[in-house]
Amino acid sequence: MNRLARIVRSATPSTAVQFQKKAYGKSGVERFLRDVIAMANASVEGTRYIITGTDFDKKDRKRMYGVDRADFSGKPAYQSLANDHIEPPIRIRYQPVTVEGERVGVFEIGDCQDRPYMMRVDYSETLRRGDAYARINNGAVKLGRRQLQSLFERKFQDSVSAANVEIGFPGDIIHKELKVATRSFVELPSMVAGAKLHELIEAKQRVHASASNTIVARLTHARLFGTDSPYEERSTDEIIHEMQKLERRYKHQDDHFLFEENVTPIQIVLLNQGDEEIHDASLALVMPNHDALHVATQLPRIPRDEKFIERTPAEQAGYPSVSLHDDSIHISVKLGDIQPGEPVDVFELPLRICVGDELKDRRLGIQYSLFAQNLRTPAKGKIRLLF
Repeated sequence: MNRLARIVRSATPSTAVQFQKKAYGKSGVERFLRDVIAMANASVEGTRYIITGTDFDKKDRKRMYGVDRADFSGKPAYQSLANDHIEPPIRIRYQPVTVEGERVGVFEIGDCQDRPYMMRVDYSETLRRGDAYARINNGAVKLGRRQLQSLFERKFQDSVSAANVEIGFPGDIIHKELKVATRSFVELPSMVAGAKLHELIEAKQRVHASASNTIVARLTHARLFGTDSPYEERSTDEIIHEMQKLERRYKHQDDHFLFEENVTPIQIVLLNQGDEEIHDASLALVMPNHDALHVATQLPRIPRDEKFIERTPAEQAGYPSVSLHDDSIHISVKLGDIQPGEPVDVFELPLRICVGDELKDRRLGIQYSLFAQNLRTPAKGKIRLLF
């Protein structure tokens, strides 16, 4: 029996362990954020756990109810929700565990040394920026000013000034700007396929007689897709509908083009210029989103035998947490303790980006915030990419 299965079987509700009958799902995001904040602020040492699909009946007997496999698919993306709404960043993992023939879910919340944790932005009318909770015994209690002040005072004892921290791009000196080459996307697999379908539509539209139209369409199809690809008679509307699916159909080919063949790896370094160690540090980055800026949310799959094979969980674990939004990109990473005197790499595996020619001669700012247990205030600033 693995470690998490033993915890599910043997643990009872406490300040460090919470059970609930159902998965949070899309309808339970507000409750999820509240519970994670409460767990992170709990007055306990070590890892904390939220176990879903398990609860106790009226006779106080533990029951396994199970969680649907779809809840582990990334929808909702629990880690991204925590990254986007809670500060300082929290290290959280969600994974399935089979106990007594039922699949239950276990959230592991890392050792939380940077209290207080609170809402970074509004989520709803009842969960607003600055709201903080703490798990006390078996419940979540909203923190008032006195409790927050006590946590801040404890945090600021023997604290380190943010002025002692320098963050930037690596080199002989730490740089605040980095030049990045742009790329043409005309050979992006989904764009190549889209151009072929667009040409096929144009060929059908040039000829109006049905018999000739079929002949032209067959010849155009053979030229564009090769004779090994069988011809199927499709209307213009059907081809347009197929074009709308290209991005999803060619996702792995596009990812390989962007993040393997034309990738620009981005590394950031951090220098502790003070005399004291920085404890339990985490870095949050926010940059504007743009159609011509592609940032990998995970390592791309590996092409093998005309298929794309997933990376191992161990490989993916080294890549930073990235979440994409309509107007911004959020990146977070846990750094642990930072010794003074020597620059350290922020990313275990560099961030992977690919930038289109549309952004040539432009610049993009990246806002950073470094949180740590003994930083008096977060170290904040901006670095820039020059395209």
